[in-house]
Amino acid sequence: MIKFSDKQLKIPKLMRPVYLVTVGMSKFDRAFPTTRTEELCIQAFTEAANFVNMTPTELKQYIHTCYYGHFADHFGDQLLGEAVIHDRLGLDPLGNIGVKTGGATGGSTMWEAVKTVASGYSDCALAMGWERMDEVPTDEGNHLIACAADKDWETPLGHIYTGYYAVMAQRYWKIFAKEDPSFRDTMAKIAVKNRGYARMNPHAHGGLDITIEDVKNSPVVAHPLRVLDCCLMSVGAACGIVCDEKTAYEITDKPLRIYIAAGSHTLRVGDRRNMPIPLLPNESPGQYDNLGKEFPGGDRYPGFTGFLAARMAANYAYRMAGVVDPTEDLDVIELHDAFTISDIQTYEDIGIRPYGHGAEYIESGDAYLINPHTRKPGKLPSNLSGGLLGCMHAVGATGLMQIAEIAYQLWNRWDEIHEPWEKWEAFGRQKPKDWTSLQVKDAKRGLAISHAGVGSHVTCTILMNPNNLLKED
Repeated sequence: MIKFSDKQLKIPKLMRPVYLVTVGMSKFDRAFPTTRTEELCIQAFTEAANFVNMTPTELKQYIHTCYYGHFADHFGDQLLGEAVIHDRLGLDPLGNIGVKTGGATGGSTMWEAVKTVASGYSDCALAMGWERMDEVPTDEGNHLIACAADKDWETPLGHIYTGYYAVMAQRYWKIFAKEDPSFRDTMAKIAVKNRGYARMNPHAHGGLDITIEDVKNSPVVAHPLRVLDCCLMSVGAACGIVCDEKTAYEITDKPLRIYIAAGSHTLRVGDRRNMPIPLLPNESPGQYDNLGKEFPGGDRYPGFTGFLAARMAANYAYRMAGVVDPTEDLDVIELHDAFTISDIQTYEDIGIRPYGHGAEYIESGDAYLINPHTRKPGKLPSNLSGGLLGCMHAVGATGLMQIAEIAYQLWNRWDEIHEPWEKWEAFGRQKPKDWTSLQVKDAKRGLAISHAGVGSHVTCTILMNPNNLLKED
């Protein structure tokens, strides 16, 4: 059993407030035959500069340290790719470092940037992430991604990540969904929702107008997960810039407070030891004492149905930022929906619903911009970008894309980024005739989860309008 000391459970503290001042993204696609990786990074950085009415040269004058995230050198056939991007952005000889934590790389990159500003080492830091997933065949790419599992114990059994999550889906369906056939529809609803939202996003390359039956009839990848239950393989870049308070207000008059925390868990999922469920601020002692009676077989935690790393990251971040109940304190979220089942698992890990009840978040309509049952605004809309299912999963950029999408919502500038015909045309995409604004009205606080592998690394980022903080510094 894992046991923690009080020192290990100490809530992280930033030595000074940190602010997100701007973000940017490139176009995302399955392949860019004629566009180099550095061009995509420049595209993302240029968008970040334009967002605060600066030229890239003007914005670069503030940057002191740079963090670069990309998951696999193998994809781009370039070791030390961060040095190449740093050079092409014109930021030499500033200090820079590369970050690699699998699917959580984007979030981890921002984690490092926030810490360097919080410590006082830098007043302004760049977090930039990208992935090049089109220079190897798809089967080889899937193998390389699967190598982020324990190669001695897990990779020989799975070979592709869908195989790992298929086992999770089977077990979750058996224990918490009690083998109810309707759970298959619940998973499909996530794919329909997120891919549908992606249709309104010019950056996204996986938007689809589909039905539950379309998902259920798409080809099986690893039972019960089908093609439309699985995330995209993408190419693209995203970035964010964080600063201390003084520098933040020199760049923009509307910076956002940023809090971020991280958790981890062993790659070898078969070696995850049983332990009591760590409680989040909205949970009570004894709440899960009868979990095994309510859901026979569900009393082993974390088992293969939950992500301890996500719970640890959320626990730290909530207490740093003053979040008690995410469904009451937050207005919009972006979750790591690599697979429809992982989305449901995360609802429980971060306290949107208690363990065993994750499916209720979708079924209630709370996860939608407009609740399909009441036609009123959803209580906590999720993945309005389209998520990994509909927008992209350019691994090193994913967590930064999620943070950017939350920031656009809190700045009340989502339409400005996603609506203009000029951007749709520049990206070579047809704007839907039924294009609809996905701006959450009066959004003040949001969250993004960046997740790796089968839960080996997770970051939880919370953004807030400075006038709507939940606790005093």
